[in-house]
Order: sequence, then C-alpha cells, then structure tokens
Amino acid sequence: MAYHKRLTSDDPKIRIPAALAWTTWEKTTSNLIPPTDAADKSMDEEKFAEAFARIENHYFVNKGFFPTDEFLNENAYKIRHIPTVIVQGRYDVVCPMKTAWDFHKAFPEADFRVVQTAGHSAMEPGIAKELVEATNKFKKL
Repeated sequence: MAYHKRLTSDDPKIRIPAALAWTTWEKTTSNLIPPTDAADKSMDEEKFAEAFARIENHYFVNKGFFPTDEFLNENAYKIRHIPTVIVQGRYDVVCPMKTAWDFHKAFPEADFRVVQTAGHSAMEPGIAKELVEATNKFKKL
C-alpha cells in the first residue's frame, strides 16, 4: 500500500518518480532480452508511465477483483466450455509459469502453449505468433 500511496499522491514530485519506476521495471523485465533503451524510454513518457502504472497497480491493490487468491482456478469449471488458449512465455518473470500451469490444471481443455524463447511481452515474436495463431483459430469458430 505504501507504493500505491506514492503513485496516487497529489504531489507530482512523489507521484511521477513512482510511476516511472514502475514502468521502467515493467519494460526491463517483460522481455526475455530487455531493450537496451527501456529505462531511457520510460523516463521520456511521464503521462504514459503514470497511466500504465496506475492501471496495473489498481488491479494489484484490488487483488485482480477476485474475492480469493484461488478464485479463478476454483471457478474454472464455469468456463471450461469456452474455447481457450493460454500463451505463456517460459521466462516470464512478471507472471510466472506456475500461475499459467496451475490455471491449465484447473482448465485442462484449454490449449496450453509455452513459448520457450519469450518472457512476458505480447510483442515478443514467439508470443505474438502464438496469439495470432490462436485468434485466427477463433475466427473460424
């Protein structure tokens, strides 16, 4: 909650550095090979950083709007009839592999795809390829 308090401070001298720190962390950890200019780009985009950090932090502070930590896994049976593809980067440090694997165990009908050469970002080539393949498959349903 201390970070959330800084991120939502009325004082931009507190709020902006908190937002920039969040965005820099995200940009430098989301890719298997971090872009060399990720930190520099984060510092140039104050408005983006503030919006991005606040949106993500809002979900974390509210625990994803789930009543319990295991809510999604415990209730997966309710959506098991919906065609689903789980795409997970092998080296994702933002959303670790264990979370995707646990969800897949609760939802075995889901097509579980692990991209061996990717982290978290949907912009990484392997992740993007799997997402495009999945959406192309869905448009045929």
